[in-house]
Amino acid sequence: MTGSTALLTDHYELTMVQAALASGAAHRRSVFEVFARRLPDGRRYGVVAGTGRLLDALADFRFGEEQIESLRERRVVDEPTLDWLAGYRFSGTITGYAEGEIQFPGSPVLVVEASFAEGVILETIALSILNHDSAIAAAASRMTGAAGERPCIEMGSRRTHEEAAVAAARAAYIAGFSTTSNLAAGQRYGVPTAGTAAHAFTLLHDTERAAFDAQVASLGSDTTLLVDTYDIPEGVRNAVAAAGTGLGAVRIDSGDLVVGAHAVREQLDALGARDTRIVVTSDLDEFAIATLRAAPVDMYGVGTSLVTGSGAPTAGMVYKLVAHEDEHGELIGVAKKSKDKASVAGRKYAMRRMSPDGVAQAEVIGLGERPSNDGDDRPLMVDLVVDGERVYKDDLDTARDRHAASRAQLPPAATQLSRGEPVIPTIYEDHA
Repeated sequence: MTGSTALLTDHYELTMVQAALASGAAHRRSVFEVFARRLPDGRRYGVVAGTGRLLDALADFRFGEEQIESLRERRVVDEPTLDWLAGYRFSGTITGYAEGEIQFPGSPVLVVEASFAEGVILETIALSILNHDSAIAAAASRMTGAAGERPCIEMGSRRTHEEAAVAAARAAYIAGFSTTSNLAAGQRYGVPTAGTAAHAFTLLHDTERAAFDAQVASLGSDTTLLVDTYDIPEGVRNAVAAAGTGLGAVRIDSGDLVVGAHAVREQLDALGARDTRIVVTSDLDEFAIATLRAAPVDMYGVGTSLVTGSGAPTAGMVYKLVAHEDEHGELIGVAKKSKDKASVAGRKYAMRRMSPDGVAQAEVIGLGERPSNDGDDRPLMVDLVVDGERVYKDDLDTARDRHAASRAQLPPAATQLSRGEPVIPTIYEDHA
């Protein structure tokens, strides 16, 4: 993301600022929280991703001359508000869950403490990034969980918006995917990239064998040859003939993948290519990956299902005002009471209650102060921004390791793909 991010927001964020400036309430100390009221239907846990991208976007959240003039021309807000926006710099504090952490209904994924105007204006940018990236990470986590030790490759760039593809590759890597096909994700975030050839390369050449010879000559015998352009058994024979028994891998992209993988493994072994790996692609999701666990598959390539959240394209997170300063300077809790959209008042603190043997038991959320810790429990919230300065700088490998460790602490039911309730409950502790 380059340039100003300030207009990646909704019209009403700025009109709220205008009205609050006029009423005098804009400068009230306030607390906003990002949380999901519920997980997508049937999911056992969620995953936090996008925090680093959000903090990058916050650094560029500036209303320069171009943005101010655009707002002026379209009469979005009045001149006093434009003057305020021109000087906007977030000076508050943000805490929240670190990237890769598991989250549940009510988890205070992000807590923004600032004046009302400074905080409310961040609603859209925060939700657009966190909802997208967390949805992708949650889907990716289900897939890598189903795959076990077998690597998953992200290859969904052609199935989504070009910028969403980069964010999806980043989120998938946090949740355990080993590589991506997206080069921009490699450049911007250091996600490992990989790729060899598509069917077009085979079709370009006069014969399949000629295509394989050309690929091996250029990329070496450790390459992956796509063997299903015409006839799979013939493709496997051509692949081994071109690369020898040291062929790196073959890829199957069509047909009954379970049956096909067994047949290809048997054929490769008979040809002496016992160390040649089998990569499968073709509209995989977590359910297909789980089915393929019984097949001799070494790697999974996932595209469409991953970048669309595997049926849950948003994490369902909302951004709500939960407390503000009253006329006496005291912070008071506020909450919506709307049917089906009620929120819980007060600033939150979160901790994961753990059993003595290290298994998660509950998501415990303290209202107004940190929940009690029996000695085994794990605090969840970290400082992200303090007095306007970014302090959170975890790299992707740290977030990736955090996710693996956090997921490993969940009860065994977390890995079940059948529909069910969150694997641990959310408990509120009110110390008032």
